[in-house]
Amino acid sequence: MHRRRGFNGTGYHYYIRKDGTVYLTRPLERIGAHAKGFNAHSIGICYEGGLDCRGRPADTRTPAQRSTLRQLVGQLQERFPGCRVCGHRDLSPDLNGNGEIEPEEWIKQCPCFDVAKEFKEFKDCKRFKDSGESTAQAENTEEHRVTQHIKEQKGGK
Repeated sequence: MHRRRGFNGTGYHYYIRKDGTVYLTRPLERIGAHAKGFNAHSIGICYEGGLDCRGRPADTRTPAQRSTLRQLVGQLQERFPGCRVCGHRDLSPDLNGNGEIEPEEWIKQCPCFDVAKEFKEFKDCKRFKDSGESTAQAENTEEHRVTQHIKEQKGGK
């Protein structure tokens, strides 16, 4: 999709397959192309799925995707404490000016779940660090450390 739109690769930094495998698809140092107006100061995470069998937006994440996403968001919170965790739809404009972005105002429906509700505990990065899931000490790049840690949490090497 991104290549068809003229980008030289995916616009997201991470991609999570249905089996929970996470791929670094764009270096974090490289500005993404995933959320117009927010790319320069954000990290894009995409998951395989998001549509039901009729092609309508739906939360189709597998348990493995949910687990990997939670671990990845936690890792990124450790690296960027205090950052806002949100979905595309949360970046839509508040058209009626009531201070809340409501479903009829969403430009996009993805990620098809309420990010603020699902990741509310990550507002306090210390709570994540105290949970025993600290960042793995691995090789020289942050991306490698994040990916390695997620693999280790899943019992892989």
